[in-house]
Amino acid sequence: MERIVHDLRLSETITPFGVGAIVDVLGESLIAADTSWWERKYAPEVSCDRLLARLGPGVLRQPPAHAGRAAKETAHLLYWRFPAWRFCERCSRLSQSSGKNKGRWINRCECGGNLVPMRYVAVCDKGSHIQDVPWFKWAHRGNSADVTDPVRFCRAYKELRFVRSAQRGEGLASLSVLCTGCKRSRALYELVGKEALHRDGIRCVGCQPWQEPASATVCDHRLSAVQRGATGNYIAEQLSALDIPEEVSRSAEQADKIRNHVYFEKVVADNGGPQAEMVAGWIADEVGTTAAAVLGLAVAGDVGEESPALDLKDGEWAAFCKKLEGGRDHGGGDFVVDGWQVPAQVVGPPALTGKLAGVGQVRRVREVRALKGFRRHTADADLVKADLGPDGKRKPIYPAIELFGEGVFLRFDEDQLSAWESIPEVRARAEILLERRNARPWAHRLAVPEPRFVALHTIAHLLIRRLAFASGYSSASLQERIYAQSDRPDRTAGILIYTAAGDAQGTLGGLVRLGHPDKLVPLLLAALGDADVCSNDPVCIESDRQGSSTLNLSACHGCALVSETSCETGNRLLDRQLVLGGGTVPGLFDQVLEEVRRTAGR
Repeated sequence: MERIVHDLRLSETITPFGVGAIVDVLGESLIAADTSWWERKYAPEVSCDRLLARLGPGVLRQPPAHAGRAAKETAHLLYWRFPAWRFCERCSRLSQSSGKNKGRWINRCECGGNLVPMRYVAVCDKGSHIQDVPWFKWAHRGNSADVTDPVRFCRAYKELRFVRSAQRGEGLASLSVLCTGCKRSRALYELVGKEALHRDGIRCVGCQPWQEPASATVCDHRLSAVQRGATGNYIAEQLSALDIPEEVSRSAEQADKIRNHVYFEKVVADNGGPQAEMVAGWIADEVGTTAAAVLGLAVAGDVGEESPALDLKDGEWAAFCKKLEGGRDHGGGDFVVDGWQVPAQVVGPPALTGKLAGVGQVRRVREVRALKGFRRHTADADLVKADLGPDGKRKPIYPAIELFGEGVFLRFDEDQLSAWESIPEVRARAEILLERRNARPWAHRLAVPEPRFVALHTIAHLLIRRLAFASGYSSASLQERIYAQSDRPDRTAGILIYTAAGDAQGTLGGLVRLGHPDKLVPLLLAALGDADVCSNDPVCIESDRQGSSTLNLSACHGCALVSETSCETGNRLLDRQLVLGGGTVPGLFDQVLEEVRRTAGR
């Protein structure tokens, strides 16, 4: 085994170079092993109960880190060489072995040339397995008409060559694998055809490159030859949570008041009778709710109770709402937010501020990101866990990192939002995305594209693009969290835009400074102005089939798309018409720009 010393950023060990990912290092191609290979003493434990409650039983551990130059004793992660097949750039010999120099394995051929990883690997189309293309076996298969062809019995295992020929044109037709023993040759274009490996009798071994194939493991899915660096070879599934003190939601507080009322037992005892309705009305008047809510709670009992930890965003939303009501935050810790009430403390066009309920300057926030697993080839393939160790003998290890940062939080007015999304044209527009999401088996992992989510998600993208100009951070370093659900006990309607860095000091304050209402309102107006005209209009604004899997409506790279690492849904579920209007669809903010222009013209 050759020891290769190379540093990665701590965040890169989660994605894009986390467990199961291929990384190019100093001319080598390596793949990261699962966490069962980690040395626990070098991987410090990260605490975040909210995140573990969602992931399930396990331990969050941070990959080993170091400062300064790496030495032999430096804590490290294990990577396997993959693909094992390489060719010599000097003599073009194709092999799986390495050269030796003074007893050490080196990435050189016997002739002294450097060994280059083969360009193609084989990926299982549903099982998320990956393996080397068996080049010797593949080179001796093909379209031979004579079944008694002696090349079927070739044993010249060390005579493969990777040949380039300009006489065959360009592309894959000019590249071939030649066996100098039997003179058999196959061009690479025969490798990438649909089910080409299956026709050649090449089957999936049912494991990852760092695992030993087990005889009991059978994978019936078919292999596809893909380029080693293709993005589809690694689709990470990560989960993140803000480390904030859990707050009891308003609906939970109200439910507690109802249960603790002196007459509530009478409602339960009457079991829906006329007396129960009368007493429920008394309780509702005192608590400030409806009689139907009291009766529903009496029938449901404790079945409807749900811990905020079961949905990470429910707890975060309750915490943000409480912070916005508190004004200036003089507390310490890892969750510090200054709240501003709208319209009492925020000045701006009524068409804009009327839709807002509060603004928060998130001065400090701690985020924990964990890698749950990964998929290969397609988003609906099987999920491979980050820990492939023996089940039941120990708690699984999830790779995790903690980051400290700052951000801006916007809370939208629930009454205004509910009235807008009840408009038939608005709901019909969102139904287009809902039907497409439901038609794709992998898309259930995306948020439900109800009108409020699509509108607030698009606004978050527009604001990220504008904040990138003013904050000093690149757009790729800004993240979003969308709180937009109407099917929760407490309806959510807000967005958080934040940035975080993986060290104790966090970030530099360029973003939270812009969260002051005097600066944020002009930035939000500028973001809406940017979205009013797209360089691809009128095609973009009139379109309803854009983006990956046509899961965007009027949104493209010219107006609303950001870095995919910044977006919760991978640049999907966006539409400018639900923000600014278009055709017969009234937008959430369709009167804002008109009001600003009318005021400026006076």
